[in-house]
Amino acid sequence: MEYSRYSYWLETAGDLTPRPSLQGDSDVDIAIVGAGMTGLWSAYYLIKDDPSLRIAIIEKDIAGFGASGRNGGWCSAYFPTPSARIAAEHGRDVAIAMQRTMNDTVREVGDICSAEGIDADFALGGSLAVATTALQADRVRSGVEEARSLGFGEEDYALLEGEELDNRLAVRDSICALHIRHCAAVNPGKLTRGLASTVEALGVTIYEQTAATRIDQGAVRTTRGSIKADVVIRATEAYTSDLDDHQRLLAPLEIFMIATEPLPESFWNEVGWRNRECVNDARTMFVYSQRTADDRIALGGGGARYHFRAKTPRLGDSENHWNEIRRQLISLFPGTRDAEITHRWGGVVGIPRDWAPSIGYSRERGLAWAGGYVGDGVSTANLSGRTLRDLINGNNTDITALPWVDHRWRRWEPEPLAWIGINGGTKVFEQMDKNETRSGKPSKLAKVAEMLIGESSPSSTTG
Repeated sequence: MEYSRYSYWLETAGDLTPRPSLQGDSDVDIAIVGAGMTGLWSAYYLIKDDPSLRIAIIEKDIAGFGASGRNGGWCSAYFPTPSARIAAEHGRDVAIAMQRTMNDTVREVGDICSAEGIDADFALGGSLAVATTALQADRVRSGVEEARSLGFGEEDYALLEGEELDNRLAVRDSICALHIRHCAAVNPGKLTRGLASTVEALGVTIYEQTAATRIDQGAVRTTRGSIKADVVIRATEAYTSDLDDHQRLLAPLEIFMIATEPLPESFWNEVGWRNRECVNDARTMFVYSQRTADDRIALGGGGARYHFRAKTPRLGDSENHWNEIRRQLISLFPGTRDAEITHRWGGVVGIPRDWAPSIGYSRERGLAWAGGYVGDGVSTANLSGRTLRDLINGNNTDITALPWVDHRWRRWEPEPLAWIGINGGTKVFEQMDKNETRSGKPSKLAKVAEMLIGESSPSSTTG
């Protein structure tokens, strides 16, 4: 199988030859289901803490096949649950602690890449949420005000306007931008594959092309045998619905991306983008992009879709979505009008019913889990690895006290209600953006979308 065709990131990630699969039954200390970023970071921190552990990772395809190798390449400090919601439910201090932990996590990823020699094209340039309408500008300014209300200053969040913004990034019709300092552009394929090689060198066994079918107490059942373990970590994210007894826990939402050919120096001289900032617009269904290490623009967004009965397509395919992304690219950067699109791909992200990620460990059952990142998993998965290490080792630390620990999801509605609600909700949000662009006023459809899918913003899929 040509795994390189599944995304630009995987194509540039080096050797993708599958590792050996499981051959019969096995017995380990810790079994991890899923060789994406969550599973790999968990293995990394556990084996670094105790090199004597016998850890096995079970992966249906190859490390990085899922969202970890097909996302937008944002290692951001954005946590899917908004700070305002955390503050309302848990208090202001907890919301601040959650955000500061995420800020620190971005640098943690960069530090580990440097320490372990993982060449992930990591560039700590921050992110820019660019407003191109008056309504979007109001949202950007509100974002700055919210950050200030939580005690974060210019060193964390800054409002860029006029010449200051133009000198950093030239976007057509830009009015202002929110510059979040805590964000890095990465090649997620290189990061995931490099992390897999790192944990393997530390003594972790990775079984690829080995599909887990069921997680039981103390065991993982696969198509190639069973693995007994004292602790099982479920790190399957959007593919959780493929496991027996886990249907409707996370909805796999398909998103799409494109990448241009390497753009000439004349384009970059005009646009700027010298620090490889991660860039999005300020619409509800925003597009997200980065300047890659080889001078392409990788951009995603343009809507999303949910497949009936939580089907997880292997290779995304949607001309309509790709064409919309291309249109948005040209709208933001007219100089790309004649640029060739060399890569087009899709992937699925895990969406909880309440749009809030969760992590936890049941010592009685020997079962740990993490996920529901709503597309912002590049950094959050690293926090998952450190948190699971502490939870499994029984250590009460600052990160095990964060509000997403032991958060429990309710399941999505049965079909066809889930299909109607999720796809209907995303269509309503898309129409909201069109209405707001046309009228310059907030759309009245927000309450309709929230009623359908239970959240005020469906697309934070940047990671």
